Amino acid sequence: MGTLIVIGIIVLLIIIIGIVIWSTYNSLVTLNVRVDEAWSDITVQLKRRADLIPNLVESVKGYASHESGVFEAVTAARAATVNATTPAQASVAENQMQGALKSIFAVAEAYPQLQANQNFLQLQAELVDTEDKIQASRRFYNGGVRELNTKIKVFPNNIFARRLGFTARDFFEVADSASIAEPPRVQF
Repeated sequence: MGTLIVIGIIVLLIIIIGIVIWSTYNSLVTLNVRVDEAWSDITVQLKRRADLIPNLVESVKGYASHESGVFEAVTAARAATVNATTPAQASVAENQMQGALKSIFAVAEAYPQLQANQNFLQLQAELVDTEDKIQASRRFYNGGVRELNTKIKVFPNNIFARRLGFTARDFFEVADSASIAEPPRVQF
């Protein structure tokens, strides 16, 4: 009788451990998928902004064709944004893009006719909207990363998470946070 109780307790412990592992695995998979979805949202918004940039450059180019250095910087920043595949690469690209956009808007300020151009004004509005969406997507991504990383690090999940193939994810952080504190100023 005593042996049956010991065997019963061992079986019960094995079942409880199995349920904990199963539950941990499923919750980690769910959080991992949420983080992947959030990253996808960021890339969609970055792509949308990258698609707006050539139109913006063309609008400004018509008025300030001699500012080729600014246009080259914007083009390089756009390429870096489109090619970023990790949060770290996207952070570097964000710094480049913010600087490039500030430069192009500084050039635009010198041309009152450009500031009155309806196409340019529409591009400005779309860019501000996209910047707001990028910021919201970044917050959603970082929230998902926070949840996933916390779940991976807390006990008893930390015992199983790494063995189940889950590792902490990187936050989307920008090296020069002052450069992105606000979206590019586009009001003239």
